[in-house]
Amino acid sequence: MEVPMTAAAVSVLGQNVLVLNRDYLALRVVTVKRALCLLFKDLAEVIHIEEGQYLAYDFQDWCELSQLKRTFEPDAHDWLRTVRFDIAVPRIIRLMLYDRLPRQEVKFNRRNIYARDGNRCQYCGRKFSTTELSLDHVIPRSQGGKSTWENVVCACLQCNIRKGGRTPEQAHMHLIALPKRPRRNPAITIKLADGRYASWKQFVDHAYWSVELQ
Repeated sequence: MEVPMTAAAVSVLGQNVLVLNRDYLALRVVTVKRALCLLFKDLAEVIHIEEGQYLAYDFQDWCELSQLKRTFEPDAHDWLRTVRFDIAVPRIIRLMLYDRLPRQEVKFNRRNIYARDGNRCQYCGRKFSTTELSLDHVIPRSQGGKSTWENVVCACLQCNIRKGGRTPEQAHMHLIALPKRPRRNPAITIKLADGRYASWKQFVDHAYWSVELQ
């Protein structure tokens, strides 16, 4: 989509949009830039909540509706400001031809473990930046512990050193919560706390699978 962008538009293009398949099942999260490309190519439509109803708009209709919203409810949306016109940032799009079901499991990786634990040490309970956290095997690998959702937690460097190669019981330490496998991508749970993504809730809360970040 060849539309001249202002400098302020760059950060807006990096915001998130939930992608549904043809059957309204959540597939993944993409950037606003990717979502607009799909809309511009008529590969997707905007799904927007108005008075409790989910309405669908193609790209042209959404652009026209955006002009009305810019006049009458400018504070209700984030805006992509181009040189020629403003577009309300869509929060949900639906693919017109793609009906692949999403992946069933959340990826077991460092980012998702940090997100699941909220960047909080699972021993002392304090919150840290990612650079001040490490990953700890509750049952150490030297004692047969495995790298699984149920056996790996965030730990600050001080607590990790204190625990060493022992179990929490052996080190006289306690977990603030038992580690579990998330039902959905924990980063999505964090997003749902942001009011801008409230419209995602219906599609994510009723799912038995996870939304994959890409």
